[in-house]
Amino acid sequence: MKGRLTTHVLDLIKGIPAKGLKVELWYLVAENTRTFIGIVHTNSDGRVDLPLLSDHTFKAGKYELVFYVADYFRKEHGSLSTSSFLDTVPIRFNIVDSEAHYHVPLLVAPGGYSTYRGS
Repeated sequence: MKGRLTTHVLDLIKGIPAKGLKVELWYLVAENTRTFIGIVHTNSDGRVDLPLLSDHTFKAGKYELVFYVADYFRKEHGSLSTSSFLDTVPIRFNIVDSEAHYHVPLLVAPGGYSTYRGS
């Protein structure tokens, strides 16, 4: 398979995949100019069903994923959302190799998160 972009989200409160979490994808044209690409929701495994970008839509450049974590915690944990430090988690990253697989996981709790370039 040619290059592609994927993601998944883990709920660190429950230690399970974050099901139904809304994720937006943006292409950064310039430092403060973004082009909207689309919205997806994570499945029961905390992943998206199809790559966010692949084939002809996958190209080098700067991108931003925006994870709607407060909405997720409000839905899944009720009262935790009122004490949530985080609202959305934006992750900006560069795609350099149009033949590579870029995987951007998010491990999240109401008070913090971690990410890395996965495989």
